[in-house]
This record gives sequence, structure tokens and C-alpha cells, in this order.
Amino acid sequence: MSQADFAYVPANDAAGAVLAVSIFADRAWLREELQGDILTAGLSLRECAGLGALLDGDARPLGEVVLIDCPVLDAAGLAALARLDVRAKRSGARLVISTSVAGLEDVFGCCDQSRPRILVDPTRAERVIALGRVLAELPALRVRELAEDDRLTLLRLTEQVSRIAERLERFDSDPLAESGAFRFESPSRAFKAADAQDRLVRTPRPPLPEPRLVRRIIRQRHLRARFFDAELFADPAWDILLDLTAARAEHTRVSVTSVCIASGVPPTTALRWISQMTAAGLLERVEDESDRRRAFIALSDQAAEGMARYFAEVGQAAAQLV
Repeated sequence: MSQADFAYVPANDAAGAVLAVSIFADRAWLREELQGDILTAGLSLRECAGLGALLDGDARPLGEVVLIDCPVLDAAGLAALARLDVRAKRSGARLVISTSVAGLEDVFGCCDQSRPRILVDPTRAERVIALGRVLAELPALRVRELAEDDRLTLLRLTEQVSRIAERLERFDSDPLAESGAFRFESPSRAFKAADAQDRLVRTPRPPLPEPRLVRRIIRQRHLRARFFDAELFADPAWDILLDLTAARAEHTRVSVTSVCIASGVPPTTALRWISQMTAAGLLERVEDESDRRRAFIALSDQAAEGMARYFAEVGQAAAQLV
């Protein structure tokens, strides 16, 4: 794809300083592709190098956005990624990390500070969409440092990346299920009312449902995919809550890969749901005390109470829920 396919608006010096991008990837063709998309979007390129550059130390300057491709990392690479995660948290840099299903647990486990965007085996369009979302977040962090002209440049760059993503979707041979803007609603006021004055008058929390019942509901929901397109019934938030409710009742821990599978949507989409549900107070990240490189996902106490009260409310009809 040539750069002529898209309008090109070069960043001015101030915006370039704020919107510099660093790329670290071992695959040469991917570095070239990412570099082309960055320059086409009007962003400036701080560095484009292999993953080995991350091992050189923490002194190298980084861009405001750091794109990393690491399908699999060895112990030294994971340690370097963990240091970069801490550094990004301190500096405010945004990390976009692409990995494979095999590498997801390690990447998720060692990146617990900067809340990076993690993509699993992404298409080119998915990478550009992730970049667009990061750009949309940057003004909230940097807007006070920018002059009015630079703020307008930020807005133009964000819109430009969105147009690139839309064009890439049409060129991509695979359908992109998550082309629309991702949106997650926070829990309703009724759900949030578990504290304050309501806490004194509410009845004690009922026990969690029998895990066998929840597992049966999950199996019934999955059965639909044998007869219809699974995307017709995609409801990742509810599927995640069901799976983690059963796990909590069973006193078992659930890995991020397992949660992605339970969600019924592609891993990259599932990771965004996990991130949004964690921010909303429904899920919690639980570190593995025996292995600091590993982390699990669990229901928050608030979500557990909501699920317990929901199943208590539906009572015997729960067995027929799909």
C-alpha cells in the first residue's frame, strides 16, 4: 500500500516532539510496515530497531508511544519488558505490545504498571486502530503542555489514523470484527448501591451459585455456536463474569488466556474487555505469589456480590438461562 492512498499531514516540530514513536520488532517486514504507517499518519519516528535494543539498558530515549512486537520472549527479554513497563508508568509513555497466544501469559504477567494495550496476533488494521486509540488518550495527559495549534494537530492526527484504519479494513482479506469503537458501560447505579447508606439495610449477601449450575449455563451458551454464527450471540462481559463466578465458587485461579477463551471473542478484543471491566471495578488482577511473572484474573468482591444476588433473584429459573 502506498502512502499516496492517504492524505499526509506532516507533524510540526512541537507535535513531533510530543508524538514521537519508538518501534521495537525483530521481524524486518513488520518494522517496515509499522514505520510506513507511522509516517503516513504524520507522526515522527524516534527509533526503529530490533528487540535486542531493549536489552541495551534504560538510558535510551523513548517516544511518547512505543510499539513492541514480541511473539515470544526469553527470560532476558521479559526482564527488559518489565523494566520498560515501569519506565513507561513513570514517564507517561504509552505501550502497544503485540504478541502471540503462546506469549500472552508472559507478557501480561510482566506488564502490570503502565496498563499497556496488548494485541494478540493482530492484523495490520488492528495495530493501526490501537495506535488511534492511544492517540485519543494522549491529549488528556499532555494537553496542558501544548499550544492551541498543537492541540488541533493532535486532533487531526487522531482523525487521520482513524481514516487509515478504515481504509486498511477494506484492504484486509480477513473481516475485522472489532472495527467499531469499543465501548463498555460502567455498572448501573443499582449495582453500585452496595455501599453508603444502603449497606445498612441490605440483606446479607447470598452464597454464590453452585459452580455446576454455572458451568451448565456456559455449556448451553456455547452450544448455540454449533448451529449459528457465534458472533450473533457475542456477549463477552457476561461470559467472562459467568466463567469467573464458577471459578470463584470452585476456589480456582483463572489465567488471562483462559478468560480470553471464555469470553468467546478474539483475544485482542477479550483483553480490551478485561481492561475495561477491571477499570470499572468488576475484575481484579491477582499476582501469583510463587511466580512474579504470572498473574490471574478474578471477580472483585463487588462483582461477586452482584452475581450472587442475581442468581438468588432468578432462583430455579437459572438452570434454563442461556
